[in-house]
Amino acid sequence: MSEWKAKRFWKASEVIAAEQGFTVTLDSRPVKTPGKRALVVPSRGFAEAIAAEWEAQEDQIDPRMMPFTRTANAALDKVALQRAEVADMLADYGDSDLLCYRAEQPRELVARQAAQWDPMLAWARTALGASLQARSGVMHVPQDRAALARLRDRVHALSDFELAAFHDLVSLSGSLILGFAAAQDVETSRAIWDISRLDELWQAEQWGQDDEAEAAAALKQIAFEHAKVVFDLSKPQF
Repeated sequence: MSEWKAKRFWKASEVIAAEQGFTVTLDSRPVKTPGKRALVVPSRGFAEAIAAEWEAQEDQIDPRMMPFTRTANAALDKVALQRAEVADMLADYGDSDLLCYRAEQPRELVARQAAQWDPMLAWARTALGASLQARSGVMHVPQDRAALARLRDRVHALSDFELAAFHDLVSLSGSLILGFAAAQDVETSRAIWDISRLDELWQAEQWGQDDEAEAAAALKQIAFEHAKVVFDLSKPQF
């Protein structure tokens, strides 16, 4: 039995101004989220990206090809309803941040981690006011509570739409600091993604590339770079 898919029912999509942002209409009917909320986003650019996704649908609607729409739905139907819990979950990454857990050997890997990860921790001390300490090994050692509190406050200050995008920047990279670095344009999203994969790239150099693992990583990279675009489009623009 074939899977049922919704069919295209509109002729044209349009971006229009709405209260607190912009929305998309399909033949003059406003798009709603799966939770039946008005799909209103903070910037025209965000709405235009969503409209382009709807316009690109042909006979059948394929949600897999609509990442901007999905992220907007997540912000409105999920994050907005439990933003404190989402923010706390992401802030918790700071106490076990990827950048803080270092290899003990070989020396080449230790040196590479220091070269790529130390500058990010130094940036966090200056720009975020949070000093996180690196440790050798994988055993958890709590970070300074005051530093974690400052990072938590910054996460909670994000808007619902920024938080939805920030979720992927942090969870995909495994690092709260890299999530902030991507959001604040410390490096390109591609460069930050590569920094997050330092250990994997090292292993591939030593033992050869795993095609299946690389294919999975490529999909995550696309999602990471998409999240950065959404974060930028989540700044209100009227």
